[in-house]
Amino acid sequence: MVADTHDTFVALDQGTPALFVWSARLLPVALAGQFFLAGQSLFVGLPWSLHGMLGGLAAVPILILATMACAIGYPRGFAWWAFGGLALYGVQIALATGSATMLALHPFNASLLLTAALVLLAKVERRRALHT
Repeated sequence: MVADTHDTFVALDQGTPALFVWSARLLPVALAGQFFLAGQSLFVGLPWSLHGMLGGLAAVPILILATMACAIGYPRGFAWWAFGGLALYGVQIALATGSATMLALHPFNASLLLTAALVLLAKVERRRALHT
């Protein structure tokens, strides 16, 4: 059986919580918006406060994903990616408030965070596709 080899497929008959699915979908969109706002701030002169505000709002889906992966038994297979995203988000905040050298690593860490968010989304959608 599929559930025996992939812990993200445990209890497929229970589905995937809607809040978890929508948080997984919203996170890559918020991160893509972050990249867009950073570019607009650099090249068009948009205020950096918008980039910071959206970055703060991105914490909401990250915290929801990490909390639900830990608190609910059957989406525990997503915990590695959810907590990885949470850790990368914490590093992202630390880099944003650091020196110029640390700030230079901010875009690289953002790309790692976006990758983790996209992998998590792919895993969530794969689980939903297998739900019968």
